[in-house]
Amino acid sequence: MIISKFKEIRHLSHHLSRRRFADSAAAAVRHDTTIWTPTPLIKVSPSAESLFFITVDVSKSPDLAASYTKPGQYLLVRPRDRCVGPTVLAISSPPSIASSRGVFEFLVRSIAGSTAELLCQLQKGDVVELSSAIGNGFDVDRISPPDKYQTVLIFATGSGISPIRSLIETGFGADKRADVRLYYGARNLNRMAYQERFEDWQSSGVNIVPVLSRPDDSWTGERGYVQAAFARRKRILTPMSTGAVLCGRRQMAEEVTSILVSDGVASERILKNF
Repeated sequence: MIISKFKEIRHLSHHLSRRRFADSAAAAVRHDTTIWTPTPLIKVSPSAESLFFITVDVSKSPDLAASYTKPGQYLLVRPRDRCVGPTVLAISSPPSIASSRGVFEFLVRSIAGSTAELLCQLQKGDVVELSSAIGNGFDVDRISPPDKYQTVLIFATGSGISPIRSLIETGFGADKRADVRLYYGARNLNRMAYQERFEDWQSSGVNIVPVLSRPDDSWTGERGYVQAAFARRKRILTPMSTGAVLCGRRQMAEEVTSILVSDGVASERILKNF
């Protein structure tokens, strides 16, 4: 009886916390002070099942382009002239692309009934509104220099690969480290974006470990979830010289963090972008 009552109280507390968060978010929208910049779309195209590439022209918005300085940063996006709230998207292209080519690139998961779904239905020339880049991104200085942190373990699931692409293509000295692994999880290969970039990522020093939760019978690679695949083959030989980068589902991030910390990896060497 006591345990049952405790569960009821905990459930109510969780419900109230979520309600307070929702109320705070609604209040933030009502008192929105965000500076929105209209930007035209250059490209909207399928990347994988339920995932779309979206490229936005920021060449005429130098302040917006300059706000993006680190892989892992994100921003608010909303369709123009639509009565919908914004969605949060991590920028998938490296910051150097914003300055050299004047574009932001995104990998967007289309979820039924969401703002993201509306964005994926837009076409070249349509206008969206962007906030400035938000967040501190991945603080790579915490796992630098490469000769001190020879092992870097990267974990991504689904569209969480988006800011990881920016990290890899910006560079973090992967080719100067002894062991850099990317555990990248998806339901199946049809839902795995950026496969065309794997060869370049490998050549930059990143060993890619695809993990499929529902593969077909022909799949011979890692099966299940990213955290389970990592637990099977973690091989952390020197925890004090190991860093990690995580982006994706909360459960994955929490379980991987727990494994890493229990094996001696310092929590301050585990990078997240949120």
